[in-house]
Amino acid sequence: MDLTALGSLALHLPHVAASLAVVFVLSYALGHLSNLPWPLLSGCWVLSGALIFHRPCERILARWLFGLRYPTPEEDRRLRPVWREVAARAGVDGNAYQLWIEESDEINAMAAAGHIVGVTRHSLRTLTPAQLGGVLAHELGHHTRGHAWASLLSLWYALPARLAWRLLLRLATRLGRLPTGAAAVLIGTAGAVLVALATATYGLIFLPLATPYLVAAVSRRSELRADEHAAGLGFAPQLMAVLHQEREREVAATAPGLAFAKDGTIARLLDSHPDVHTRLHHLQAHLESRR
Repeated sequence: MDLTALGSLALHLPHVAASLAVVFVLSYALGHLSNLPWPLLSGCWVLSGALIFHRPCERILARWLFGLRYPTPEEDRRLRPVWREVAARAGVDGNAYQLWIEESDEINAMAAAGHIVGVTRHSLRTLTPAQLGGVLAHELGHHTRGHAWASLLSLWYALPARLAWRLLLRLATRLGRLPTGAAAVLIGTAGAVLVALATATYGLIFLPLATPYLVAAVSRRSELRADEHAAGLGFAPQLMAVLHQEREREVAATAPGLAFAKDGTIARLLDSHPDVHTRLHHLQAHLESRR
């Protein structure tokens, strides 16, 4: 694990704490209704995070959550030798990872859970073996540095809090249907609870409002760290060639006269990936430092 993986886990601690509170309340209620010990119900949720490292569960995630499929025999013959070379350069067991295909017309790849490595069908068909190796080396960097499993683990343990928040927002939209007196009581009670929690936690309950921006910043740094991993394996020129193709595609897809238009500041702050120029700059600096 590197600092970006640890940072991702740390930034999600408020969400995890909120999820634990939600699970505790639900377990306590279900325990009284079903006569099951509530610590057992809460404990099952706490231990459930280990399932993302279980191979059968990973296959379910790959198919149903990420929309991946197994490579065809022809795709496997093209993909497997490149992956073996990348794994050999990194000194890891390539057979420990599962290779998957994403049905997409974009040049992209992904690393998820503990052993999932996915690449798009378009990447497999259009990239040279060397360029494909650079892309796979980048994804292997996410695995070896702990980014992949830390991201999914954070998402899983933050899920109860996110669902509870969405439920509260949906209920809030229906306050207008309540009588004025009842709506006023609910708003007053919610405000009092919020003030009490803010006072008891010294304002830390508002930290999740800034978390998306901090998580995005850490995610951008993790992408650069994965690029460094690929460059360290000797794939910097190949990865740069892929990024140049991506930049040309973005420019070609931009309407005339808008090639230099910038996204909004908020959108850039919430982007989980650094822009192509930044990635190319860091890779070029890596090449120059090794001359």
